[in-house]
Parts: sequence; structure tokens; C-alpha cells
Amino acid sequence: MTTFTTTIHQFEENGDKTGWTYIAIPADIAQEVFPGNKKAFRVKGKLDHFAISSVAVMPMGDGSFIMAINAAMRKGIGKRKGAMLKVNLAKDDTPQEIVPELLECLADDPEALAHFRSLAPSHQRYFSKWVDEAKTEPTKVKRLTLCLSALARKMDYGAMIREQQGKKG
Repeated sequence: MTTFTTTIHQFEENGDKTGWTYIAIPADIAQEVFPGNKKAFRVKGKLDHFAISSVAVMPMGDGSFIMAINAAMRKGIGKRKGAMLKVNLAKDDTPQEIVPELLECLADDPEALAHFRSLAPSHQRYFSKWVDEAKTEPTKVKRLTLCLSALARKMDYGAMIREQQGKKG
């Protein structure tokens, strides 16, 4: 486990990352956690005393990485932008499960399933997590339907979400 102290930051204007709260992971520390890697990967550990797992860290192009601090993490640590944070990280190799309902539905549409399987594992998880995070059964059914429709049309997760946001506006 690699330990360091850092400041919590927040993006001002930065495209789809605008408003994100995050921490920077310097290149030397990223190399301790996952030597030789330059791509996004998942970590586990602690932010102060708040346990985390399966959290993505994303490359910034200069060898450093960032890790988004979502609302649940901010609540767990009780800190916001500008606060100092003690971080303990290790690479998280735990396999990510795909929600069974999504796989069951995709089994009925071989072309959509083939497109889903052609996506990077991280992109498959975007679909799965979105379905799994539905708070009610009707919402889960609606999300499954949207996923199946998008995958049948060979869309990725981002394109599906953008299409849905366009319909709301």
C-alpha cells in the first residue's frame, strides 16, 4: 500500500470534468502503485479512514493521474476542495461483475451482445453500473431497455447518455 498526503482539488471549466472533485496522484506515486503503467486502472485503499475499492484513476498524459472523489467519498471523509487528505492506495485487481439482468437481456439479442463484448471491460462496466444503480424496479427496467436499444445500434455508453440528455432538453 502506497501512502501520501495531498490536497483535494475541483475542476472549474474542463469539459465533461467541470465541477469534479479530485485528487492528483503524482507520476512517482502512480509508478509505486502500478509500475510501468500509463493507462487508467482501479485502486483500493483508504482516504483518511474511509475505505474505498474499485475506484478508477485516470492518466493526465504527463505520467500523473487523477482520482475523482465522488459524493459518497466526500461524505465519508467529511472534506471538500482545499482540504488535506491522507491517501493509502494499492492496485485493485478484483474482477468487476456485470449485472446478471443485463447479460440475460443481451442473451436474447446476439448482435447487441457481440457489440457489448467488443467494448473494453471498463465500458461494459459503465452500462452494468448504470443499470445496477437504479433505485426502483421501473427505473432498472427502463435502463435495461435503453442499454439494449443502444447496444443494438452499436452505441457506446457515452453516446447513449448524450442521446438521452438530448431528449430531455
